[in-house]
Amino acid sequence: MYTVDLASSARRELHKLPSDAQRRVISRLERLAPNPRPHGATKLSGTTDTYRIRVGDYRVVYEVHDDRLLVMVIRIRRREHAYQD
Repeated sequence: MYTVDLASSARRELHKLPSDAQRRVISRLERLAPNPRPHGATKLSGTTDTYRIRVGDYRVVYEVHDDRLLVMVIRIRRREHAYQD
């Protein structure tokens, strides 16, 4: 099992979401622990271990660290803002 952790910025973004969206995102994050690369996860080009999953209108961008069994969530944003830094 992998440990799912959120960067402080991702944690803030999660808390800003509406409560129903928060529940859906948290549910999907919990399902990353046994399988960090589920069906529907897309590897982002130009990166080595960065993926994204869709949760309704939101995108969750995360890194998989196989050596530490860690999934680090980087961003949780609406689709139109998910890839902007």
